[in-house]
Amino acid sequence: MTSSLVMQDSRFGFCCKYIPEDGDAQAARAMNTSTVTMAYLGRLEPKAAYDKLSAVVAHNLEAFRLQIAHVATRPKIERLHRLSSDLLPGYTHSSCKEFYCDPDLRGLIEAKLAAMGQLARDSDVRLSMHPGQFCVIASANPSAAVSGLAEFEYHAEIMALMGYGDGWHPHGAHINIHGGAKALGVEGIRSGLVRLSHTARNLITIENDEVSYGLDYLLPLADDVPLVLDLHHHWIMSQGEYIEPEDLRVARIVASWRGVRPVSHVSVSREVLLRDQGIGVLPDFKGLVAMGIKPRDLRAHSDLMWNEAVNDLVMRHLSWSDFEIEAKLKNVASQALARHVEKRRASGEIGIKFQFS
Repeated sequence: MTSSLVMQDSRFGFCCKYIPEDGDAQAARAMNTSTVTMAYLGRLEPKAAYDKLSAVVAHNLEAFRLQIAHVATRPKIERLHRLSSDLLPGYTHSSCKEFYCDPDLRGLIEAKLAAMGQLARDSDVRLSMHPGQFCVIASANPSAAVSGLAEFEYHAEIMALMGYGDGWHPHGAHINIHGGAKALGVEGIRSGLVRLSHTARNLITIENDEVSYGLDYLLPLADDVPLVLDLHHHWIMSQGEYIEPEDLRVARIVASWRGVRPVSHVSVSREVLLRDQGIGVLPDFKGLVAMGIKPRDLRAHSDLMWNEAVNDLVMRHLSWSDFEIEAKLKNVASQALARHVEKRRASGEIGIKFQFS
């Protein structure tokens, strides 16, 4: 089939944290979420604990708004953003349930999230979330499975309050997780999917990782859930393979999204490990390991998208997917990659469409 997901629709996004390029510490505090531990709240009297929690929530809601507002001012290619999971500290913890039932706090959360969702849609900002790796929908440990499902439903509730609770991945919104432990296999993941609420089921995506669920292992789930391709994870798991857009596995990933433009992830190994690597040459996994670099060290993300050959690979994949940039310098890295792409576009060095046979 011929893809209608043309290059002009492509966009990049940074993940969760905003880094001011001028180093403004006040702006960094304002635009990023904070948290509070359950242990700290537990040492306070109930009113003091409520006041502390509500203050953190109010700050985090404003940080969310400021991040979305910032992304809304960027060129369209940069209007993709992953929101942090720590918006509502302790939301699934028993000690905080009464606090979050308070009408004033609940009203604040609902009003602010609804306004932020509207801002994102009005500004054509695509949003996502990515719970921590402990959030899995299938586990051999019954307690872990219950906790994982509750955590995922918390993310789905946030998305629903922002206006993304109806339909299949509305406006491209999604909540991405890893497959988790391999013991239960893809059938275990399928069993977890049916335990999700309807809203959560319509928002979930699953990405390949570098330890348990590589891309080839996840592909049988393509009829059940949208798959997120992580190029760096695949490079690690496969010991050096770089997937091109024409790969038939990409066609299955596209189909898994059922008409919604997919999102993929990309990062590069740390600059300090590959200090002698030419920026115009794709890193050679097996060669690097032969030099004594441990595979687990190659998994760590770089500060910036420093390797132009990897960036060019990402550009080729823009024919079918948006990309979240998983680099430590967050928006600084994604903006630099966007400039790289626009420069290549201006020079006519990238094509527009691709075909699957």
